[in-house]
Amino acid sequence: MINAIDRLIDKIKETNNPTVIGLDPNYEMIPDYIKKKYDEDLEGVSKAIIEFNKTIIDEIYDIIPAIKPNIAFYEMYGLPGIRAFEETCRYAKEKEMLVIADIKRGDIGSTARAYSNAFLGKIKIGDKEESIFDVDFVTLNPYLGIDGIKPFIEDCHKYNKGVFIIDKTSNPSSGELQDLKLETGEELYVRVAKLIEEWGKDLIGKYGYSSISSVVGATYPKQLQHLRKLAPHTFFLIPGYGAQGGKAEDITLGFDKDGIGGIVNSSRGLMYAYKSDLWKDKYSAENFAKATRAEALRMKADLNQGI
Repeated sequence: MINAIDRLIDKIKETNNPTVIGLDPNYEMIPDYIKKKYDEDLEGVSKAIIEFNKTIIDEIYDIIPAIKPNIAFYEMYGLPGIRAFEETCRYAKEKEMLVIADIKRGDIGSTARAYSNAFLGKIKIGDKEESIFDVDFVTLNPYLGIDGIKPFIEDCHKYNKGVFIIDKTSNPSSGELQDLKLETGEELYVRVAKLIEEWGKDLIGKYGYSSISSVVGATYPKQLQHLRKLAPHTFFLIPGYGAQGGKAEDITLGFDKDGIGGIVNSSRGLMYAYKSDLWKDKYSAENFAKATRAEALRMKADLNQGI
């Protein structure tokens, strides 16, 4: 069976698009024509989110290789929100998209094992083994060291899954910890990058990249370029494009000479494109998903021109 990172790169090549859409729904931003169909309670919110997400997926599944739902935007609506998360992941996989669950887990021991069972592996019930969310990748926090990562790596081997481990993030205050100088003289994010490269050495696929991958923000291009050279086998999930200020010419520093090595996230810029200055005069709220498709094609062209 093809390992996870090869499946993702194959899908990027098939669509000629190194983009992942972050499906992080905000109920207030969902068009009124959808919200009016459902009761104003948690069940209604869940149904509105599901319709919103499915409508987007229907418009972009043939041009974007993967979705990245951040579970926080579902958890805040309780159990109905979790059902919306599960339904969104399932529907995307039916459309042959890959799913990166943005969960940023970072615990140890039996807790880490339980998290991995839920998202990457399986749980045993009697004589049966059941998959729960069954996504392709998850995001992880490495702050507790290998103890918090090992159960996920084990499931990557066993079930051909993958992880993206936080390294250098796109937020303004990331340097408060990530840029701290160690006794060796290197920054903390550099040390984390070296660990990720080491942790992933046994899961390198046909393109030379490992399913044990990292998160490196587009808003710090110098660091992105440095990490590309430092970690040649580590694939990057690159947030920060668009709304956070990351530009295509900066993002391309995270790609190798063959034009692979990363996938670029856009959440608000794609989900709510119908509200942007670029598209609001062309697409109404009722055609919000068509605006998402138009913006996805624009983003694809922008990235590919740089790469």
